[in-house]
Amino acid sequence: MRLATVSVDSHAVCVALLANGSRVDISRAIKMLMPDTSIDVSTMQLIIEGGQIALEALSAVVAAGEAGELKDLLVPEDAPLLSPIPTPRKNVFCVGRNYAEHIAEGERAQKEKIGITEHPVFFTKPPTSVVAPDADILLFPSVSQSIDYEVELAVVIGNRGRNITKADAFNHVFGYSILNDITARDIQRRHGGQYFKGKGLDGSCPIGPYIVTADAISDPQALSIGLTVNGEQRQNGMTSDMIFDIPTLIASLSEGLTLEPGDIIATGTPSGVGYAMEPPQFLKNGDVVVCEVSEIGTLRNTVRAV
Repeated sequence: MRLATVSVDSHAVCVALLANGSRVDISRAIKMLMPDTSIDVSTMQLIIEGGQIALEALSAVVAAGEAGELKDLLVPEDAPLLSPIPTPRKNVFCVGRNYAEHIAEGERAQKEKIGITEHPVFFTKPPTSVVAPDADILLFPSVSQSIDYEVELAVVIGNRGRNITKADAFNHVFGYSILNDITARDIQRRHGGQYFKGKGLDGSCPIGPYIVTADAISDPQALSIGLTVNGEQRQNGMTSDMIFDIPTLIASLSEGLTLEPGDIIATGTPSGVGYAMEPPQFLKNGDVVVCEVSEIGTLRNTVRAV
C-alpha cells in the first residue's frame, strides 16, 4: 500500500492511494467500514503504531476503494502533499559512507584516504529539518555557499525493539520512503568534519512522497535510486550497492538503543554528489531537485534562498 499525508483545509489528513491515483481519507473510511472499531488512524504515526491491526484495516480501505465503494471519501487531487510523518517524534537516523563509489569520489575530492569503516557511521537530522514533497529546500547564503544533495532510501520502523538481530530486522520495518539528505559541505568541514550541524539546517531533509508498506516492496535491496538537478542526471545507483545492508544497519543501530514505531533511517547515498564533481556543482536558488527510487516514486523540491 501507498500511504501519504496531505493538507486539507490546513489540516493533515492521512490517505491511501488507489491504483488510479485517487486518494482515500483513511480515518473517515475506517469509521464508515468499521463503525465499532476503536483504532485511531488519524495520523501516520498512529497508523504505524497500530501495527498489524491497522494494516488489516488499511487493506480493507484499499479494497473498498478499488471496488468503488468510497467515492464520497476521496480527497481532492490538488490537496498538497506533506511529508508522510510531518513532524517525526525523534531525530531522523542517517547513515554515512554506505556506498563504495561515494566513498571513492569523496577521497578524490578531498585528496585523502577515507576508506570503508568496520561498522556503520551514524548521525542524525532534527525534526525541524524535515520538509514536504514540492516544498522548498532552504538556502541560507549568509550561512553556507556549498549546499549539496544526497538521494537515499528511507526505512520506517514499525515494531519497537532493542538489540534486534539481522535475522529479525525486516520484521521491525513498517515501510519505505525517499529522503534527500541536503548537506552544507562548508559547514560540515568548518565544524571538524562532524555531520550534525552541516546536515541539520531547516529545510535540509525532504521526505516523501509516500510511505510504501513493506509488503508492497519486492526487494528493498534491489531498487534503483537516482537524482537529477534541473533534469540533469547526477546520481544513479542500486540499493544492492550498500556496504551495510538494511538488516545490518538495523541490528547495529539498535544495539543498546531502542528503535520505536515511526523512527526513520536514511540508508546512505550513491556516488554523484555535487561537491565531488569537477568543478564542484552546488545547489543554487531556483534549482529543481528530483529524487527517485523504484517502486516508491518521485520526490521533487525546489531550492529557495532566504
